[in-house]
Amino acid sequence: MARRLEPVELDFTTSAPVRLAFTVDLAAPPAAVYRSVAVEVGSLPSWFTAVTSAVPTGDGAGRTIRLRGGIAFEETILASEPDLRYAYRVDTTNAPGVTAMAEEWLLSPTGTGTRLRWTMAVDGAAPFRFALRLAAPGVGFSFRDAARRLDRRLTPARPPSPGTAR
Repeated sequence: MARRLEPVELDFTTSAPVRLAFTVDLAAPPAAVYRSVAVEVGSLPSWFTAVTSAVPTGDGAGRTIRLRGGIAFEETILASEPDLRYAYRVDTTNAPGVTAMAEEWLLSPTGTGTRLRWTMAVDGAAPFRFALRLAAPGVGFSFRDAARRLDRRLTPARPPSPGTAR
């Protein structure tokens, strides 16, 4: 059964009791990465395999996310700065133990690519916080895998230029 979480604001991503943050460098430019993360919400399951469904709500002011295993989130967008940042809080979820949650995607240019930093900020019952800290390596693996899939989606292999040996 879904229940309402504490309505945190953007600063929660820097002050939450548990913060998991992961950074990867992508070949794709910030505009393409931002479009996939924040604008083409429905494409999320094609590159983030933990996500089974992602649907924008409220004319883009929120999202409904469903994960493998049946976890669901109703979210409100907190920041949408093209090519720089996308952040949201979870308003309701059926995940046990969590009392507050927000996530932030920060993008910064690196040459022609993007440095992508994803932060998951949460609070909850002590056993939940403990379990989430233990799960951090798996969460990081899932994020890095999603980022690799996203980068492959956004930067398809280029054919060799004429005159290049194969």
